[in-house]
Amino acid sequence: MTLTGHHFIAGREAAARGNLFHAFNPTTSAKLEPAYGDANHAEADEALQAAEAAFDGLRLAKPETRAALLDAIADEITALGDALLERAHAETALPMARLTGERGRAIGQCKLFAALIREGSWADARIDHAIPDRQPLPKPDVRRVMLPIGPVVVFGASNFPFAIGVTGTDTICALAAGCPVVVKGHPAHPGTCEMLGRAIVNALHKVGLPAGSFSLLHGKGNDIGTTLVKHPLTQAVGFTGSLRGGRALMDVAAARPHPIPVYAEMGSVNPVFVLPGALKERASKIAEAYVGSVTMGVGQFCTNPAVVLGLKGTELNQFISNAAALAGKVAPQTMLHRGICEAYDAGTAVWQTIDGLELAGQSETPPSETASQAACRIFTTTIDVLEGNSELQREVFGPCSIITQCTSIEDMLRYANSLEGQLTATLHGTEQDLREFAPLVRVLEKKVGRIIFNGFPTGIEVCPSMHHGGPYPAASHSFFTSIGTASIYRFVRPVSYQSFPEDALPELLKDSNPRGAMRIVDGEMKR
Repeated sequence: MTLTGHHFIAGREAAARGNLFHAFNPTTSAKLEPAYGDANHAEADEALQAAEAAFDGLRLAKPETRAALLDAIADEITALGDALLERAHAETALPMARLTGERGRAIGQCKLFAALIREGSWADARIDHAIPDRQPLPKPDVRRVMLPIGPVVVFGASNFPFAIGVTGTDTICALAAGCPVVVKGHPAHPGTCEMLGRAIVNALHKVGLPAGSFSLLHGKGNDIGTTLVKHPLTQAVGFTGSLRGGRALMDVAAARPHPIPVYAEMGSVNPVFVLPGALKERASKIAEAYVGSVTMGVGQFCTNPAVVLGLKGTELNQFISNAAALAGKVAPQTMLHRGICEAYDAGTAVWQTIDGLELAGQSETPPSETASQAACRIFTTTIDVLEGNSELQREVFGPCSIITQCTSIEDMLRYANSLEGQLTATLHGTEQDLREFAPLVRVLEKKVGRIIFNGFPTGIEVCPSMHHGGPYPAASHSFFTSIGTASIYRFVRPVSYQSFPEDALPELLKDSNPRGAMRIVDGEMKR
């Protein structure tokens, strides 16, 4: 595929103009062609006007047609072949094996949501039949189902160019629900965005759905993103990135004459509690898995385990020694782009100025500055230092973590109670540990979106029961997930129909239930 640097606006290609920018290879710093341009206000308006015009055609299409669209997107991604992997590798420095796996995840997401909407139970249809002779007043017929909300604006992540990007969960579940999508491409990998955007354009044409159902606009600065969120036709926003970026979009959306939701996933420190029984049984194995999790993907995950807490003693000392030694063997690796690498080095440099925080171990090989490489850095401290420094409560994006020595379970409970909202928390322990530390679990249930036992938070299973979110500031709304099939509920809302004739009702509310979906009928779950 020859890259053009164009925007896609409702199937129309628009050439780059105005402020031009390029992607850069993070390993070599080489400029990558072609140039891309910042979309302007007129192009944003055109994309959202087209999305609104396409809304009825998309939402009223049969579920089988929307499912066919998702299957077609999967096919188009597959058809891009190695060229997609090679461009993404050049723009992000992510290893080819990692990108191959992520491409599989993106394709799998398309098929997962296609199956979801074909079956229909996700729409939570509820039927309460009329009781005309009820006393003292008759009961009307009332039926409820989830319906799409309208045009959605999506901001993809830098660290998952396929699975949380142009063809990521936000886009795919919005299209599945029947919502047109306008994607603001990530400026660090615009070529990858263009290839995936063309895949969606081709899929829409293949199944005959309105071209306005999808647009892709490029932009390096914040102006085009702000314009899209402010636009009166935008009904919701999906965002994955930093707290600063997510909060800025939330404030813009809240200041509109008609505020809209911003579903932002903004990261966290993801505390890990290593309990006494686990330390005695398998400290070395936990240390090995811990360093592997910290350095996975050069630490560029929102679920990176940035803080570990254990009870002071011989076992924890051995755990720290093992982790430090393992960190030394980790070779520095190239980060997604120079800006992220500079922020990582600056963040860990600040940590090294804090009294009582010690560098326990780091990559023995020095990182290459020209290749934007990051060294693994494992620190150790005590609970009073961790609690007494606000700099240690914030995420530093990259392969670093702090092992904290506590004196008692009360230290752990106090720290857990002080936590802001987190995406995850992890417990390593035995069944006896879980019984003894049950109060800690009860606290974490109030603080996080996912609690892991004897594992690590990196690596998210895409499935119906996954919840990837958490209380603010991990996410903008703790009720909703950005991964898994439940993510579709961000872009729908419930509508009730009262006393409607059967033939005027949405398919899922008809008594005949032609799709055989699970529904609540007169208080009973049935097909």
